[in-house]
Amino acid sequence: MAEPFLIGEAMTGGYGGADILHSCTIAVEKGEIAVIVGPNGAGKSTAMKAVFGMLRIREGKVRLNGEDITALSPQARVGKGMGFVPQTNNIFPSMSVEENLEMGAFIRTDDISETREQIFDLFPILRDKRRQAAGELSGGQRQQVAVGRALMTKPKVLMLDEPTAGVSPIVMDELFDRIIEIARTGISILMVEQNARQALNIADKGYVLVQGENRYTDTGQALLADPEVRKSFLGG
Repeated sequence: MAEPFLIGEAMTGGYGGADILHSCTIAVEKGEIAVIVGPNGAGKSTAMKAVFGMLRIREGKVRLNGEDITALSPQARVGKGMGFVPQTNNIFPSMSVEENLEMGAFIRTDDISETREQIFDLFPILRDKRRQAAGELSGGQRQQVAVGRALMTKPKVLMLDEPTAGVSPIVMDELFDRIIEIARTGISILMVEQNARQALNIADKGYVLVQGENRYTDTGQALLADPEVRKSFLGG
């Protein structure tokens, strides 16, 4: 069986001397949406950071398209085709929307205008506000800037840490619709999300983490239908 496009396999590690992840495996196929859910403190964001190289793992491997990238820095992983949107501090507030997008293209030496137009097509409000300071935008619009900036590198994998944190349910639905659109272009999406029920609803694959370990792994729909998962993690 072919290996997943991106896999963090049997990852063990943490901060300082304490392990937060315990033989945790997270994978996503090309053009699919994989969602990591679980209770607070389960290690969801830590697993994401380990896959992106922001956390050194003691054991395990990270491979992208068959290549071992375990030893690479986050910067080098961006060069290999990974984009990462952190939960906070993910825009330059004093810069305009357009300048934020241009900052996202820092590794590119070719013409970025076509990619920028694609992002404006994906998030039309950003075209309207392209000259406005990003810090003046609403929470949902700032998230669109952050996602757009990550897309400027033309990543093969887009990693999102709590993309709907602090936004209204309407904005959350809209963001999820855009995430589905991004995946349809062939980009793999790996996402940590507190809104577990809604996230699993759009997920091809879901990972339920508990204390840094894989507790349940299945399709999003199968996890939504699993009575144990519903009772323990989805509020019944």
